[in-house]
Amino acid sequence: MKEHKQLKYDTAYLKMAQEWGKLSYCNRKQVGAIIVKDRMIISDGYNGTPTGFENICEDEEGYTKWYVLHAEANAILKVAASTQSCKGATLYITLSPCKECSKLIHQAGIIRVVYAQAYKDNSGLQFMEKAGIELRHIEL
Repeated sequence: MKEHKQLKYDTAYLKMAQEWGKLSYCNRKQVGAIIVKDRMIISDGYNGTPTGFENICEDEEGYTKWYVLHAEANAILKVAASTQSCKGATLYITLSPCKECSKLIHQAGIIRVVYAQAYKDNSGLQFMEKAGIELRHIEL
């Protein structure tokens, strides 16, 4: 019974992350993230350019600009700028984290990651698994 209830919450938060991703200005891929701690949303994020930059994520050739922030990095950075902490939190994200973001997730103290779609490079998932982070894949 408890597992069924957790799946309901996980699916609902993941759908919220999906909606949040729609706010992204990126053309290639829109990714959304929500960080939840003690059943409370403590942060959110989507992929995009840093504050103060134009909201264009791709260059003339259609490649993502190097300085575009990933959704989970944006969400973690928002928490860092607040009085909250990610320690013991769950990250809900529409696309599984890349290897760079997986290091941030681990260092931030996030203990669980629920994702909808697997990223083409699974080294981020492998790293998080090695770090003891609980991973859950739920297709929307």
